Amino acid sequence: MKKLIETLKNIWGIDELRKRILFTLLLVLVYRAGCYITLPGINPNLLALESSQNGGLLGLFNMFAGGAFLRASIFALGVMPYISASIFMQLAGIVVPQIAKMQREESGRKKINQYTRYLTVLVTAFQASAYVAYLRTQTGGAIVEGFSPVLFWLSTVIVLTAGTLFVMWMGEKITDKGIGNGTSLIIMVGILARLPHSLGQEFDAKNLGGGGGLLIFLIEIAIFIGVIVGLILLTQGTRKIPLNYARRIIGSTNAAKEVSGSRDFIPLKVNSAGVMPIIFAQAIMFIPATLVGFSNNEGAQGFVRAMSDHTSLIYNIVYAVLVIAFTYFYTALIFNPSEMADNLKRNNSFIPGVKPGEPTADYIATIMDRITLPGAVFLAVAGVLPGIAALLGVTSGFSSFFGGTSMLIGVGVILDTLQQIESHLLMRQYDGLMKTGRISGRQAATGASV
Repeated sequence: MKKLIETLKNIWGIDELRKRILFTLLLVLVYRAGCYITLPGINPNLLALESSQNGGLLGLFNMFAGGAFLRASIFALGVMPYISASIFMQLAGIVVPQIAKMQREESGRKKINQYTRYLTVLVTAFQASAYVAYLRTQTGGAIVEGFSPVLFWLSTVIVLTAGTLFVMWMGEKITDKGIGNGTSLIIMVGILARLPHSLGQEFDAKNLGGGGGLLIFLIEIAIFIGVIVGLILLTQGTRKIPLNYARRIIGSTNAAKEVSGSRDFIPLKVNSAGVMPIIFAQAIMFIPATLVGFSNNEGAQGFVRAMSDHTSLIYNIVYAVLVIAFTYFYTALIFNPSEMADNLKRNNSFIPGVKPGEPTADYIATIMDRITLPGAVFLAVAGVLPGIAALLGVTSGFSSFFGGTSMLIGVGVILDTLQQIESHLLMRQYDGLMKTGRISGRQAATGASV
């Protein structure tokens, strides 16, 4: 406890770090306040009665928007259009050589960021139009009577687009002048904002609803902490490939001296794909229910019920297989062993016992394939844990934090933020946050983060 208090004093005593933390908290507060501001033309009292959908694809959108989606807030679309545009540009860099060349240059990356913003506007306008149709069909009674349909559509699209761009701007400002990755931090805050309410519901269910009493609740909390520890290990798991640097000549011709080669390592993350495979798998799982929803076939309806129940055996098997497949797919997209081998060759470094060039690329690719399998399996287990928890009697709200998208994003973002705070401490000769070693977040990983 004394060590914790001393660390907090050190953090607060660093002027730059204190300003960054306060700036981040201010923008996060602005974002959470905006999540409760209803769109023009919507009666929030009626909306609270009618907007009760928490599952399916809309539930996923609502989770990433911090609950703003079902509140018909000005931030209803959150930062997801920007993330979708960023993923599209990232995939385009793999397919289009011109974009790949731009990604390797500073000026090119600035242009890509600008193109991503333009694409965000288009994606947001399209999703805002679809959101207007959703409001009219699902919460039509909440729309103020006498409000012109054309005016409502126009105002909603403009406000939602402006809201998403404002959230995107706040995320970039947090990254530049705050602490942590702004976009990921905004998503995490929206997700974890549901945790206190979910804990309260679970406590009431176990103590007031005949769910087993306080002992069962404490056991669930212990398992919940164990899941968090497991997710931290999954996020930080690294395979280190030893690396040697060749001897170098430093100095002028007359005063040149030979410097012996140094040793280093290449850190390859066990879960380099991050949370993206789970997000992709969840999106795919919603497609059959959407397509079969237009059919009246009873057999098809039974299949939809099985695929929509996240506690069913068939759902969890298909879901786990999809997570493993997407882990390999996304890792192959973002990880380029040939480019890594070329960089090692240019820097006069090599892997002991492996020839430079193509043999090095094959060696790194083989190692990556081997460590991706256990990472994919553990990621699949983390993905199905919420369904298992719900099957064992945990309330739906609290069970979603037993792994899955919620806690993977939360654990990853918190580790990234703590890593930045620790860097500020170590830069000023303070002790780090841990005695056993430095914190390794996702930013040190080979891969992408949400």
